Amino acid sequence: MSQSLESLVLRHTHRLPAPKGSNGEGATAARQFDTALMSVGFKLSTELLAQLSGLSEAAVVHTAKRALRTVREMVGDHVRHNSYFIDFPANVPDTDEFWMRCVAQALSDDTTRESTIAQMVRGVVDLLTLPAYGRYQHTYADMLAAHDELIAGAGDRVTVVHLGGDLDDELTALYLALAGSTTPLGEEHLRDLKTLAGHCANGPQPEVVPVRENRAVVNEARLGVGGDLLLDTVTDVLRLACALSDGDVSLQEPTRFRALSRPVRRALLAGLDSVIAANPAKLADVHAHREPFKRLGERLHPHEYPRWPHAADVFAVARGEKEARSFDSRVEKLLDEFDVLGAVKLLKSAPGKLFRALDRLLRTARTQEERDAVVVAAEEVAPQVSGRLVLSVREHLHNRSRDAGEHRVFVNRLGGAWVTDDQRPPVPVPERERLIAALDAEIRHRLPTPDHLLVDPGVLDVALPLSGKATAAGLGVLPRGSLSPVDGQLLRFFVHWKQSAHDTDYDLSALMLDENYETVSWLSYTELTDIGGEHSGDITEAPHGASEFINLRLDAVRGTFIVPEVNIFSGESFERVEESFFGFMLREGEQHGRPFEARTVRMKSELRGPGRVALPLAFQRGEDGRWRAKWLHLYLTGSPSENRVEGNRVTVAALLRAIVERDQLTVRHLVDLMTADGATAMTPWDGKSVPDGPVTYIGLERPEGLHPDSQVTTLENLRDLIPA
Repeated sequence: MSQSLESLVLRHTHRLPAPKGSNGEGATAARQFDTALMSVGFKLSTELLAQLSGLSEAAVVHTAKRALRTVREMVGDHVRHNSYFIDFPANVPDTDEFWMRCVAQALSDDTTRESTIAQMVRGVVDLLTLPAYGRYQHTYADMLAAHDELIAGAGDRVTVVHLGGDLDDELTALYLALAGSTTPLGEEHLRDLKTLAGHCANGPQPEVVPVRENRAVVNEARLGVGGDLLLDTVTDVLRLACALSDGDVSLQEPTRFRALSRPVRRALLAGLDSVIAANPAKLADVHAHREPFKRLGERLHPHEYPRWPHAADVFAVARGEKEARSFDSRVEKLLDEFDVLGAVKLLKSAPGKLFRALDRLLRTARTQEERDAVVVAAEEVAPQVSGRLVLSVREHLHNRSRDAGEHRVFVNRLGGAWVTDDQRPPVPVPERERLIAALDAEIRHRLPTPDHLLVDPGVLDVALPLSGKATAAGLGVLPRGSLSPVDGQLLRFFVHWKQSAHDTDYDLSALMLDENYETVSWLSYTELTDIGGEHSGDITEAPHGASEFINLRLDAVRGTFIVPEVNIFSGESFERVEESFFGFMLREGEQHGRPFEARTVRMKSELRGPGRVALPLAFQRGEDGRWRAKWLHLYLTGSPSENRVEGNRVTVAALLRAIVERDQLTVRHLVDLMTADGATAMTPWDGKSVPDGPVTYIGLERPEGLHPDSQVTTLENLRDLIPA
C-alpha cells in the first residue's frame, strides 16, 4: 500500500517522499539511479541526490525500483512500442506499393492464395484478410536492433524529481489540496482523492470542500469512520449514495445503487432529514434528479424510519406524491412573461444561478431600466459567487463580442464535442463591458499581492483550469485552449492501446489544413507517406498492446494546422480497452533512436473519453512561422466502426475553427490583474538563476534552488490559481 501511495505523491507533485533506510554509502547507487532516470527524461534534484547518497545501497536500490516504475508509466515507457515498418521513419513504402506487396505475399501462401484470388476476381480485396497486413512481422528485439542509439539533444525533456517530506505529511498535504480544490477534478484525480480520503479520514480535514463531487468522496470516507458529514443539499446525499455504489458522483450517468447496510441507510436518511428540516424549500432540488431519488428510495426504505419524516418527503416529491415548486420553474415563469425585474429580484437570492443567467437576462431585457437592474444585481452579488464561476462568466462575456452566426462549440464533462452556428442576439455592448470590468475588479480583489512574483513566460498562455475535466490525465498535459511553443525540427505522434477482450484496431492519423481550415493532405494507414511525413503502418489487433506513429518534418509540412487524430476502426472503445494513451515527441534534426524514446516525449495523455474519434490537440503555424500546440482534449461521436480521417474532415475543421477562434482566459490574465495596481512587480524567470529569498513562483515546472518558503504553482497544482 505504501508503494502505491508513494507513487501517487510522485505523479501529482513530482516529489519523492523522503526515502527511508539505514545510513550508508549509497552515492554510487544514487548516481546510477539518476542516470536511469535521465534515460526516460527525468533527473534527481541536487537535494534529493544528496539525501539518497547518505543511505545504504540497498535502501537506494529499493527506492529506485519503485520510482522508476512510476516515472516510466508517467511517460508511457512501461510498454514496448514496436512499429509495423521495422525501419520507421526510414524506408516507409508508398501506400499502393505496400498493399500490392501484401497481396503478392498472400498469393504466395498456400493457405490464403485461393481466397485472395476469389477476392481479386470480385474486384475488391479486404486488407484484413492478408496475413502480412496489420500484424507485426518482426519482434520488438528485431526492431531495436534496426535502430541506432538516440543521440542526446539539448532540447530533450528533463523533468526534475524533488525531495519531498515524510510520506504521511505529503499524503495529507495532497489530500487537503485535492479535497479543497476550487475547481472540479478530472476522473483520475477524483479516484486518487478517494484513495487519499480513505487514508486521511482520521487526520486533518479541509476547512471547506467547495466542489460537490469532491464532497461526495470525502463524505464516503467520513461515513466509514463515523465522522460528521458535509451536507447542505439533498443532492449531496444523492452523490454520497452514488459514491457508496462506485457510481458517478457528478450525476451525469445513472448509478445502480447497491444494497446498503442499516447503519449506512440510517446515516443517509438522517442527513436528508436534517437538510430539509433546516430549509424545507430545498425539497425543490429533488426535481432535477427525480429518477435517481426514486431508485435510492427503494434501497433506503424510508417508511421503516418514521422518526425522519422530512427524509420521507424527499422521496414523496420524487414520486410526484408531494408538490415542491422548483426555483428554476419560478424563474422560467417570470422570464416567459418578460418580467426581467421580477426574475432578477428572485435570482439575487441564488447568486450562482444569477450569474449563469446573465446572458439570457440581458438578451431578454427590453428597457434600459431592466438592463441596469441586471448589471447592478450582478455587481452586488459578485462577492458571493465562486471565483471559478466569476472567471467562467468573464470568459463567456468576452467571447460574446463576436457577431451572430459564428461557430459555437459545446463540450460536455467527458470531452464530447459538437459545433453549431451561434444565432443568439448579441449582448448589449455597454452592459457587457461594464460587467467585464466589474468581474475583473472582483477577481483582482481576491488575488494575493505577493512581494516578489517570479513567472516562467512559458506558462502565460496556459488556459486557466476552470475545470479539471478540461484536462486529460498524463504528463505535460495543459488545459483545453492552452497554447504552448513547439521547439524542434521533428514532430512525432504516438498512440498505444491494449485491448481487453476483443480485437481492437485504433488508427493514428494526422490531418493538415490551410489557414481557411480546408484540407491540404493527411497521413494515415491509407496515405503512408506525404511531403514531410511518414506513417509507421497499420496495426489491426492488440492482444499484447500495439503502437502506431506519425513522423513529421515541420519545415516541410504544408498548411497552417496539423490535427492528430485517433480513430477507432473496430473493437473496444477508449473507455473499455485495458489501456490507451496518446503523446508526442520532439527531436532535433540529427537525432535518431527508436520510434519511441522516452526522454523526447513532451506530452503523454490518457485516452478515456466517449465517442470513436479522439482529438487530443492541434498544432498551428503562426504568422512568425513558429509552430504552437493548441490543446483540445475532445472526442467526436464518429461512426460505430470504420472511422477514418477522410470521413470526418469537415467536422474536425469546424470544431478546430471554433476552438482556435475562441479566446481563453489564461494565466497571463491573472498575472496582469495581480500586477495592475503596481503593488506587485512581476519578474520573468530566465530559466537559470533563482532569487535567494522566498518568492511566489508560477511556471510549468518547479526550478531547483527555490527558497523553501516560496509559494510554488506549477502544472501539477495550477488549479490553486483559481481564487475561492
